[in-house]
Amino acid sequence: MTSITPKPKLARGAAREHILKVACEMFYTQGIRAVGVDTIVAQSGVAKTTLYDYFPSKDDLVHAYLTIHDQMFWQAWDTALGQHPDSPEQQIRDLFVMLEAGIATPEVLGCAFLSVASEFPELGQSSHQLALVHKQKVKTRFQALAQAAGVAQSEQLAEQLLLLLNGAFATKRVFGSLENPARQLAATANIVIDAHMARAGVA
Repeated sequence: MTSITPKPKLARGAAREHILKVACEMFYTQGIRAVGVDTIVAQSGVAKTTLYDYFPSKDDLVHAYLTIHDQMFWQAWDTALGQHPDSPEQQIRDLFVMLEAGIATPEVLGCAFLSVASEFPELGQSSHQLALVHKQKVKTRFQALAQAAGVAQSEQLAEQLLLLLNGAFATKRVFGSLENPARQLAATANIVIDAHMARAGVA
């Protein structure tokens, strides 16, 4: 008779992190609607009951996925700001150097929040709301930096910078690594920033 060796059980905290890691990779590369709970269970090698212990619904998994992307984004943002803490104008420029470099890496396929908003277009849907909150925060923080730099039309600049950023993320998803126009992100941002600084008489 053939013996069956049971799979080793993961510790409780490790099981949650493992499930989430598998889900995050699949959601980001394949899309949320394309990946079902059964697929995540199969890929993670855990029992479905274990998954539901930590994530009672797929929405809970999606929210955890977006939380991770939100945290990673703001960690990178704060690192970029730390290069010139006394110059808000240069901090904005540093952000776009960092963002362009990040978008150029093979593992970055686009923006998780833009993807979620396109997969769940209903404004009232919970995942769409999380994406909206994230983008609103990006705009608010751009505007705060613009105000600190002496830009008169700080909201306008913030909206323009957000459009550039979202466009670069969307372009990466379309073009991949082939002659990607997103490589012009920092240079284009500098043109916009220069125009506002000149208008404010700061440049």
